[in-house]
Amino acid sequence: MTFCTTCALPSLTQFASPELVEAIVEGGHDRADDPAWETSGAATVEDYARWCGHLCGLTCLRMALGPTAPSLFDLRDGALKYGAYTVDAEGDIHGLIYAPFAEYAREELGLDATVHRTLTVDEISGLLDGGRTVMASVHYGIRRPERPAPGRGGHLVLLTAHDGDRFRFHNPSGISPETRCAELPSATFETFFAGRGVSLGPGHGAGPRA
Repeated sequence: MTFCTTCALPSLTQFASPELVEAIVEGGHDRADDPAWETSGAATVEDYARWCGHLCGLTCLRMALGPTAPSLFDLRDGALKYGAYTVDAEGDIHGLIYAPFAEYAREELGLDATVHRTLTVDEISGLLDGGRTVMASVHYGIRRPERPAPGRGGHLVLLTAHDGDRFRFHNPSGISPETRCAELPSATFETFFAGRGVSLGPGHGAGPRA
């Protein structure tokens, strides 16, 4: 497990092999060919390949929980029980759905989870100053911030701190160490940001239930 040198939280990807992220998300590499899939906690490689592309939010949660967090697919199973993901009649996966996710984080993991249906970059700074982390909805193109933002939302990153007008965040689909533990001016971040998210803080008896 790799840790961020700035915030000391784990730096994790939603794919089991960080070195394959770029090939998977930009090169069409078969997720089922990930040799480390079993470390995700998935029961089968088929389950891993079907779900890993949908688990950016739970990877953010896992990073926020720290090194003692459950496996990614244990978190997936728990979130499913609360309705934080749904699977339609065609088998398509929908989520992360914020309200049941926050309920799961509070009830089962002991976190103080708050849904923010509207959120500004200034409000993110205030939440970070208050000791919270923030799961923010951004466009996945944030992994290439040198390019114009192609849209807003659809992917989740974990903001951990800010230094003046610069945000520090962990990206579960970052394609390099620098984009997995990233730093951007808030104005650049805002061009990818959908204006919503979930903030996390320690709660009473924080930590996964036994």
